[in-house]
Amino acid sequence: MVYPLPDPAQLRLQRYFNVFRLIVAGIFLVLGRELNLGDEAPRVFVGATVAYLACVLALGFPDAIRRFGFDRLISIQVVVDVTVLALIMSVSGGFRSGMPVMMLVYLAAAGLVAEGRMVLFFAAFATVAVLFENAMRSYVQTNPAEFVQVGITCIGFFAIAFTARLLAMRAKASESLAVQRGEALGRQQAINERIIEDLQDGVLVMNADGRLRQSNPRASYLLGSVLAEGMNLTEVDPLFAECAARCAGPHGTLLRLGAEGRMLRCRAVHASSPEGRNGDVVLYLTDFEEIQKQIQQHKLAALGRLTASMAHEIRNPLSAVTQAADLMAEEKRGDVQERLIRIINDNARRIERMVREVLALGRRDALMREALPLAAFVEGMIDELAVRDAGERDVFRVEIDREATLAVDRAHLHQILGNLIGNARRYCSGGPGSIRLFVTGSARERIALHVVDDGPGVSPEQRAHMFEPFFTTDPKGIGLGMYIARELAEANDANLELLDEQGGGAHFVLTGRSQP
Repeated sequence: MVYPLPDPAQLRLQRYFNVFRLIVAGIFLVLGRELNLGDEAPRVFVGATVAYLACVLALGFPDAIRRFGFDRLISIQVVVDVTVLALIMSVSGGFRSGMPVMMLVYLAAAGLVAEGRMVLFFAAFATVAVLFENAMRSYVQTNPAEFVQVGITCIGFFAIAFTARLLAMRAKASESLAVQRGEALGRQQAINERIIEDLQDGVLVMNADGRLRQSNPRASYLLGSVLAEGMNLTEVDPLFAECAARCAGPHGTLLRLGAEGRMLRCRAVHASSPEGRNGDVVLYLTDFEEIQKQIQQHKLAALGRLTASMAHEIRNPLSAVTQAADLMAEEKRGDVQERLIRIINDNARRIERMVREVLALGRRDALMREALPLAAFVEGMIDELAVRDAGERDVFRVEIDREATLAVDRAHLHQILGNLIGNARRYCSGGPGSIRLFVTGSARERIALHVVDDGPGVSPEQRAHMFEPFFTTDPKGIGLGMYIARELAEANDANLELLDEQGGGAHFVLTGRSQP
């Protein structure tokens, strides 16, 4: 029967153990007499040493493992070791020859190599051998027995064997855990590499000297160059020398990079802590031209939906105008004609207002952003509302710092605030301070303008459709005001949202940059 080989770690320990046996057998054979071994029976000592050397050589070949099996071979070797050491001890003066100490070394090595409870058997076998030799010596000779020292040494046999076994088990468990962790880390690394390769963004890892450490295929495509690890990125484009500084921040910077001069959004992230700027830098490259194409496609799709909705919305007032005109041609009474003319004028103004709103939406990209002082701008709009009625000023409570600014196009902000203030005035109670306008946020970063009224608020059903085109709760409205207000806000890199205000009332907030 041919037995399989054990795992490499056990096989390596067994080989070291065999080398140790071979060295000990050689020392016994060559220097045994100088070490005062075998004085009581020199021939027996030499014979035992030669036999031990032969056993070590015979059992040390790899073929012995396949023939006897690993566990059985270890047991045979340890039994031979203990037997030879006990025999040498008996012809070398007994316990004082130092052979029990050698047995401790062998038992420790056996505890590291052997499996299961065999180490306790080895300790018990060594104990029996030492006690038997000491008992025979005390019986044959008149010297007093050394049972106390022998007993302590035998206890040490079990302690050493047990401790070595525990250490071997712990080492094996640690090795198994390390192998599992290594395999898991390898799988995770493979997954991360695959994700980076399939990213639509280019990824570059650059060290402090500007040399490339890692990249994905998308980066090579965007830059139009073959990227090699260790190359200086300034060879691809000189702008890489200052990319780490210029492209820091959450939004990055638009740059024309590479051989083709493609417009890319470059964002730099420092791999080390923010305090230590000497580590690697990860550069994310996004094809801005592709983004523009996607935005254009979304715009066309939205325009298609808006056009379809407008056709539906315009059809109703046009029908009313046409019907009123037909009735006017037949009607002779003046009061009825006046009512029909009023219907025609109202629907014509509704169509004109709808067209004006859509034209304003079409001009969303033609903007000139500037840092507008919010306090003065809001007060100017309130003054316009108070031209006909001076009491209108009391309805508004403005709590805006004079230093607060918002980077936005003036005409766009006028239209956005016109919608917000108009809705708030329509639904508020009309009492003093029923509409609050205040600012939050840092004057150097993002800033938020809040418009809050004390009206009935917005129901959950209405909240879900608040910014959809042609959704309105006003019978005279056309439903484009809030939709266009949000579109104009986004065109100015701002955000318009309706907060979930507790206690009633609508709470709109316009958030944007304080500086262009």
